[in-house]
Amino acid sequence: MRVLVTGGAGFIGSPVVAALRERGHEAIVFDVREDPADDVRDPAAVARALAGVDAVCHQAAKVGLGDGVADAAEYVSSNDLGTAVLLAAMAEVGVRRLVLAGSMVVYGEGRYECPRHGVVRPGPRAVADLDAGRFEPPCPVCGADLVPGLVGEDAPADPRNVYATTKLAQEHLAAAWARCTGGSALSLRYHNVYGPGMPRDTPYAGVASFFRSALARGEAPRVFEDGRQRRDFVHVRDVAQANAAALEADAAPGVLAAYNTGSGDPHTVGEMARALAAAYGGPEPVVTGAYRLGDVRHITADSARLRDALGWKPQVAFEDGMVEFARAGMRGT
Repeated sequence: MRVLVTGGAGFIGSPVVAALRERGHEAIVFDVREDPADDVRDPAAVARALAGVDAVCHQAAKVGLGDGVADAAEYVSSNDLGTAVLLAAMAEVGVRRLVLAGSMVVYGEGRYECPRHGVVRPGPRAVADLDAGRFEPPCPVCGADLVPGLVGEDAPADPRNVYATTKLAQEHLAAAWARCTGGSALSLRYHNVYGPGMPRDTPYAGVASFFRSALARGEAPRVFEDGRQRRDFVHVRDVAQANAAALEADAAPGVLAAYNTGSGDPHTVGEMARALAAAYGGPEPVVTGAYRLGDVRHITADSARLRDALGWKPQVAFEDGMVEFARAGMRGT
């Protein structure tokens, strides 16, 4: 299969290209890092790149929490306009298979249960609570403490920041394309991807990159809130294999199917920071109590659907991945 990989020179795109080639596919890189003309928002450039292509693996995106709404136009342009241009070109030339780099951020907060009211969906955390160090969202009905759990793909979407909103819009665009063309679309909702080649020293990288960059400077990783927020850290090579499996799958035409893509082994941010610092041999993390408005407290995946439907399962254990990441190189911004 000849596969166009947008963002194919990036942190996740590069391992996707490698995984496809290892499995005997022809992977074509389309990325402004390699050629400034490879802009996914340019209809002519995209049309040229799609010549002779059987499928598209769409990784190109502006990622990260961003700066409130100040850079909203940049996110919408990169993520949503770029996706719309790509899908229109695919419809025109007859490419009917798409795998999209989705994100767990479309859910907002994760799954919570109240002892009295069962499964509930807390709203955005109040600034007054965050300022006072009350980081756990309370039950929206009675104010009781909640128990976090694993979120499934059928959970309602509730994006809490600009980036999350653009990622959900990408899925809606892909679903519309699938309905209009009869194409197949799969969205892999990545959880916290980490591993060799993460970009360093950038506000748009993941938390693992922040901590690894600090250690490289001889500084202690600075952990927000109380460090007890739960995440699912999944290795980039496992994510690459998930993309390859999705491209090879017998996907239903005319619909978009979403799959959580996580390790299934949740850890707190503080645990990750300590594991990375220990593996690197650097200073112990510092828990700051600071917060970022728009962050969610807990979000961890139930990836059973991906494992059952596509036969994928992660291979890199958390402890092994942190040791490798501590010793691996990082890329510039």
